Amino acid sequence: MSGPVPIANSLQDIYTPDALETQSKRWNNLLSKFESTYGHQPEFVSRSPGRVNIIGEHIDYSLYSVLPMAITADTIIAVSTHLPAPKEGTFRIQIANVQDSKFKSREFDIPYESVDIDSTVHEWTNYFKSGLRGALELLRKKHGADFKPKSMQILMDGTVPAGGGLSSSAAFVTASALAVMAANGEQTVDKKELTELAIVSERAVGVNSGGMDQSASVFSERGSALFVSFTPTLLARPVSFPPTTPELTFLIAQSFVTADKFVTGPIHYNLRVVECTLAAAYLNAMLNPPGTLLPGDASPLGISLHGFHETYFALSEHSSGATSSKSVSEQLEQLLQLTKQTLTKEEGYTRSEIASVLGLPSTSDLDKQFTSRFPVRAERFKLRQRAIHVFSEALRVLKLMELLETSSSSSSSSSSTTTTADDLNSRLGALLNETQDSCREVYECSCEEIDRICAIARQAGSYGSRLTGAGWGGCSVHLVPADKVNSVKEALEREYYSKLELTEEQREGAVVVSMPGIGSALYLGGKGGLA
Repeated sequence: MSGPVPIANSLQDIYTPDALETQSKRWNNLLSKFESTYGHQPEFVSRSPGRVNIIGEHIDYSLYSVLPMAITADTIIAVSTHLPAPKEGTFRIQIANVQDSKFKSREFDIPYESVDIDSTVHEWTNYFKSGLRGALELLRKKHGADFKPKSMQILMDGTVPAGGGLSSSAAFVTASALAVMAANGEQTVDKKELTELAIVSERAVGVNSGGMDQSASVFSERGSALFVSFTPTLLARPVSFPPTTPELTFLIAQSFVTADKFVTGPIHYNLRVVECTLAAAYLNAMLNPPGTLLPGDASPLGISLHGFHETYFALSEHSSGATSSKSVSEQLEQLLQLTKQTLTKEEGYTRSEIASVLGLPSTSDLDKQFTSRFPVRAERFKLRQRAIHVFSEALRVLKLMELLETSSSSSSSSSSTTTTADDLNSRLGALLNETQDSCREVYECSCEEIDRICAIARQAGSYGSRLTGAGWGGCSVHLVPADKVNSVKEALEREYYSKLELTEEQREGAVVVSMPGIGSALYLGGKGGLA
């Protein structure tokens, strides 16, 4: 699925028909506001969407495969390079937001050689700067160290709710990186290059991003979910859900509990990344031969549970002289048993206990290696629970993919019945429900509000309901037959949203039925393409 980011000349190239009226008004507002702010029209608009993850929660940063899809909500960035050059050796960024009362305009004169980002400050322009930094690093590799970036005028508008679990940060960073590439003369931008630089770039704002969000934002195709794998290299391929009667829909429901990864990272998201990495190191020290080093990989801290997985079975098969390998599913089943036998402390492990097993001289050496890059706050690390969730969730992804692939051929047969479809949907839904159970009880990344929303939706007709995104609030995704959508919506309004103080705009956007959308695009159509 690699290749260039598509060029769009009309909004029909980007959005489904049901979204065109709303998006046309929004884009007209963006272009008009750009002209009133900067005195001329933009040269192009960069666009990247948010995503909803169907299954594969909190396992991308352990380098296991996931199944997200792009949604309609997105970040759009209007761009011009027609502004005077600042002082020698620098370029200028003028950046504004459509929501200017909430996000103040900024102007930066930036040295050619570096882009400074203070990740300790929660500043909205840092997300643009992180995409800028990553894009410029790639451009320097392509054009040499003497490359001189162009100055840019930027106007941004985003509809992915911040802290909603739909990856607003990845949409912003990816759209920013794409905008910088295009502004600096890259007529074609490779999807894989854009994804890989966006993954690394988002870590500059203090988030241990795994890669699922950026992959979904860039690679997605209309009408399909996206199966994303990270090893041995980043790959993405479209996956279709078989047609059923009634049609299966993805319903996204907001909890209106904000889950900001930047703010709560030290005790939530970033802590989970560290715990998974420590679990990999601990299992390696306990189960592999002494002195075994895990391979360096693309995970946030350089080693991963997936790296342990591959190393363990490579060594096991070599020592036993095995001639046939177990399937990945069988390997994951075995790893679950080994984890439960090896990591026995439900209460978690102290720094001293982990350092001793890893053969590190002191806890300060442990912190230097595992917690200094993204500070975390914890007295004990729940290695057992985190590894169990990762291995079991990776197994659920494979089971769901197997269901989809085996049912695709049979669904086209004339012998396919509604009963068969209902059985398939129930089995798909059961996997999503298992994910929610694991997120709540094992990975501890759900919250009371999400649990309540899932229970309400299931009671009203959802086959499967779970949190999506980082968790601790945000959004939930529900597998709902088309004839039950209204029932689920009504139940959520009656039993959940009616009890909250919401604006009319919030109430209207609380529950949406989303079809899989396309990924990143460069729009060159101007106002003429908005009709």
